[in-house]
Amino acid sequence: MADALTEAIAAAGLRSGGTLSLHHHWRDGDRAMTQALDACAALGLAGLHLAASSLFPCHAALIPRLRDGTVGRITTSYMRGPLADLVASGGFDGPVTLQTHGGRARAIGAGDLRIDLALVGVPRAGPDGALGGADGPWACGPLGYAMTEAAHARHVVALAAERGPLTRTCIPAAHVDAVIDGTPGDPRGIASGTTAARPSPEGARVAALVVEMLAAGGFVRDGMRVQSGAGAVALAVTAGLGRAMAARGVRGAWASGGITAAAVGLHREGLLARLRDVQAFDAAAVASYRDDPAHEALSAAAYADPTRACAAHDLDVAILGAAEVDADFDVNVTTTADGRIIGGSGGHADVAEGAAFTVVATALRAGGAPKLVERVAHRTTAGAHVDAVVTEGGIALPPRHAALAARLRRAGLPVRDIRDLVAAAGPAPAPPPAEGRIVARSEDRHGRAGDAIRARSGP
Repeated sequence: MADALTEAIAAAGLRSGGTLSLHHHWRDGDRAMTQALDACAALGLAGLHLAASSLFPCHAALIPRLRDGTVGRITTSYMRGPLADLVASGGFDGPVTLQTHGGRARAIGAGDLRIDLALVGVPRAGPDGALGGADGPWACGPLGYAMTEAAHARHVVALAAERGPLTRTCIPAAHVDAVIDGTPGDPRGIASGTTAARPSPEGARVAALVVEMLAAGGFVRDGMRVQSGAGAVALAVTAGLGRAMAARGVRGAWASGGITAAAVGLHREGLLARLRDVQAFDAAAVASYRDDPAHEALSAAAYADPTRACAAHDLDVAILGAAEVDADFDVNVTTTADGRIIGGSGGHADVAEGAAFTVVATALRAGGAPKLVERVAHRTTAGAHVDAVVTEGGIALPPRHAALAARLRRAGLPVRDIRDLVAAAGPAPAPPPAEGRIVARSEDRHGRAGDAIRARSGP
């Protein structure tokens, strides 16, 4: 298979300095990226632009390709693990560009991010060369990020775990130049990273308060369109929201984003008419996509491209998490306070800007450190796009929502000033001096430069 992949990359005409895109639908189970870069190294290619939709701990295997010069530039929407630590410590020349998922789709569609070769790992390729993510033992669910890449890349090579008839097609044969056989990913790595099953006691209180706020604020209503994440608090919110909907006889229109078992459960109970899915976050979502026509695949562009009609712009409510929130409602989901890279926007900033009402749900503290701070270490999502911050210590709303704040107070909910929540979270350690060179820089979904991350020392 290695020889076949090497030959396919050579035949695609990828040259040193070219742009190679890869997707992350197996998340921490991805294998295609390492195989592709090893093949590029064997071909003697250098200075490649790695345009990966996300990078996970499994991509530590790419570090030799960064060090030997095979990769000279990285653009991604999310990164964590040893490779991210290497970048944060200044071990890669960089700087890395951190896009949003919607910003990446916009850049690809506009030609700002020109892809010379898209390597698309898939569970199965159809007899005609079409590609899908629903079938077989390697199924990963919708190929939303790869759909956008394949539609615009100069050359597309599929690395397929098997061949046979497709239950669902994500990428038409007309977008595929070659199919080779291989093992692109391990589905056991899909439910990883931000996905978690059980919140802490503080997280459970946060989730309950989010649901109480949405109910008291009039957001739990027929036809509602919602997105909630895959973290422990978000999963608890989804479950609680389902109970609130059932108690009121409410049926929502759809849930979007990365779909989880919790959202699948609401759909199966008849509480959500549809699921609109850019990536599956667990095995239940993969199976639902395979079996249920009302569980549809969204391309990254249809999900969050800011220049077009997309799901992010049609959301009534979005529930998002945070590593830090500050007194201006700015949110950090990219770094720790001391500059370690632990993620990136993904769809966070896209959904926050697009949704009619964006809730950031987080405990006041985690790991002995405050999550409500005077100023975030890195601004991933602008506070102007955040409508509520919910913690176990209460609910903070920006001044533009004074009427809603009064309504929530009348319902007996604990509405607090954001600075009171910052004070309740406790003092934060002094930030490290920003003396190192810039190793990464965030872009907003429109392609505008945002906060920079500077090299950090230490483990």
